[in-house]
Amino acid sequence: MSRIKVLVVDDSRTALMMTCMVLARGPFDVITASGGEEGITKALSERPDVILLDVVMPQVNGFDACRRLRADTATRSIPIIMLTTRGEAEHVETGFTVGCSEYLTKPVDGTELIAKIKDLAAARAGEAV
Repeated sequence: MSRIKVLVVDDSRTALMMTCMVLARGPFDVITASGGEEGITKALSERPDVILLDVVMPQVNGFDACRRLRADTATRSIPIIMLTTRGEAEHVETGFTVGCSEYLTKPVDGTELIAKIKDLAAARAGEAV
């Protein structure tokens, strides 16, 4: 299996560390960003296969970052998984409205997260062929 480049965007150092520990179990090359603006910049420069995006962040929150990533032709097709503590129905609905591919709540099941990333990366690779 080839490596999957994953961009993890979260303003919490603890959350970044925990997510990186989970992803260490899979075939992933992990890039991190500590906020929405940095996440957008890294998505444009690194072109990850999948983006994990927190919702609650200062300045540029996850919903705004997702909107901006979907509006840019360079990042429009990158699958985005919202990975957040905000599991209320209105937040889930907003996530899908702004363009996320999946919406998972923290604490996340590592096996489920790895499976979702692999599925989304494989589907995207199939579209590119």
